Amino acid sequence: MSVENHRLLTTYEIKKLGEQGCSAEDWSQIFVHEDFVAESVRGCRFEGTVRLGIFAGTIETESGITKKCGIYNSYLRNCDIASGVYISEVKSLAGYHIETNVAIENVSSLVVRGETSFGNGILIEVINEAGGRELPIFDMLSSQIAYLALMYRHDMAFTSAILDIIGDYCRTKRSDRGRIGTGARIRDAHILRNVWIGDDAVISGASLLEEGTIMCCRESPAFVGEGVIAKQFIILSGSTIDSSAIIHKSFIGEGVTMGKQFSAENSLFFANCEAFHGEACSLFAGPYSVTHHKSTLMIANLCSFFNAGSGTNQSNHMYKLGPVHQGIFERGSKTGSFAYLILPCVVGAYTVVMGKHYGNFDSSDFPFSYITEEKGKSELTPAMNIFTVGTRRDSEKWPKRDRRKNRDKLDLIHFDLLNPYIAGKIRNAIHILGELSEKTPKSQDYVTYKGISIHRLLLKAARKYYEMAMKVYIGQELALRLGTPDDNATMNTVRNLLNPGETEGTGKWVEICGLYAPALTIKSLMEKVKSGEINTIPQLHEALQKIYEGYSSSAWKYCSYLIEQQTGSEISEITPESLVQLIDDWKSNAIKLNNMILKDAEK
Repeated sequence: MSVENHRLLTTYEIKKLGEQGCSAEDWSQIFVHEDFVAESVRGCRFEGTVRLGIFAGTIETESGITKKCGIYNSYLRNCDIASGVYISEVKSLAGYHIETNVAIENVSSLVVRGETSFGNGILIEVINEAGGRELPIFDMLSSQIAYLALMYRHDMAFTSAILDIIGDYCRTKRSDRGRIGTGARIRDAHILRNVWIGDDAVISGASLLEEGTIMCCRESPAFVGEGVIAKQFIILSGSTIDSSAIIHKSFIGEGVTMGKQFSAENSLFFANCEAFHGEACSLFAGPYSVTHHKSTLMIANLCSFFNAGSGTNQSNHMYKLGPVHQGIFERGSKTGSFAYLILPCVVGAYTVVMGKHYGNFDSSDFPFSYITEEKGKSELTPAMNIFTVGTRRDSEKWPKRDRRKNRDKLDLIHFDLLNPYIAGKIRNAIHILGELSEKTPKSQDYVTYKGISIHRLLLKAARKYYEMAMKVYIGQELALRLGTPDDNATMNTVRNLLNPGETEGTGKWVEICGLYAPALTIKSLMEKVKSGEINTIPQLHEALQKIYEGYSSSAWKYCSYLIEQQTGSEISEITPESLVQLIDDWKSNAIKLNNMILKDAEK
């Protein structure tokens, strides 16, 4: 709001305001727009420096309800209020810059007290409740930045550098003046203290919001509803926090829905998470993580694309040393009703955990598995989840359930079910199962691997299922690369289509909480952070965006490497016979897989 467009009140306007029940600590500190009309301000008390716009016309305060612009029966101190605003029955409004088309009514307290960063820079103890992976939250935090800052602590130079970048950004957010963005609606709320409110945000019936930011936009507004209590928080675009949710020292990303008395402390929730009824403590909930049930506790875990069954619980506390343990649920994993784990544990990608488990295990080498409790032991059935209808349904539903409408999305998400990261896990599983099968005597019923039991008779069968999945993966990537070749295409044309170029991708791949990338590419990014080449949050987002956009070419580089390993020849010299064999393998195994999924669906 420009000071140049404002003037002092005239004697007539001061008299008129007084007649309308208004008073001021010092009328000379009240500045108004040159076209200000006093009739639209009634029953108000002004203290400190206040700037007022033009309050003409009407405003829709909520759907179907229109009211006349103006300020009524409210207390204002040190505020700048733009034109086209409706403010009514606000007992205390202090320290805010209020943009146009804002409606605020029936609020007890909406104030900024002293200098604050509005939740930016609040340090939370995530993943490990006892500390060691502390993270400052901020309004441009993505699942990738959080993962890098938390999960690469062995590289102390990188950790120090990325935390410095975050700290520099958070310091720019410090101010003694808050903002209520264009189009915001605040009604029937009790106490809002030191809260930055973005464009088109809706706050309706909240009990207490303190030290936080609600960052959103017209395309993707955020909603904070009835009975919500939130302290030291960040809430981003498209999220809905409602029905008495309790939030403390937590980050709520884009498109998250939370409510029905859910409680979150020291936790992160990224794109499209859903959280109802239960409780989260020191939880890193990556994109599409879901917990819907009462008596469900998620504590000291990292997960993504995760579904918690009713009554799911974990123990991270050995009682003598404190809550020092942590767990990882890799992408797409699930728990059955009343599943229980004693941490530390690692659950492999797309794995289902059922029963109560009192030992520590690591099943990350075996994606698409079932983990059950048999006679007090944790038992692994490898590859079982490859051909279930649930896995197919999950992989297809996630892209359709993206609630994010904002143009620039923070979390970078690849949805491919079969991809270089998973393919690398499958290749490793094939190798491990082969070795275990050869070395395990036939007199032995079970083999133990990283704390979990596998029935000897399953070793060869599981290996076969993993091999099937690999053939499907290679074939579908090959078909995607070739597209529909021209009828007149020569073998040289085909080889040119299959040329992967000079991109990275042949080595190990990692999943950075939704983003698939070659490990060397992530290492290169980390080196740029350590050297100072990347030293701001926007630069970090830009570098991650380039990795995201380069996924297809890097993924094909990996797949072409697999083809070369399988055929024994360079991709540039692949023979028609080898190509036909790969496609035939794909077709036959894809049909087998689909038939197995259909059979599972019939159940």
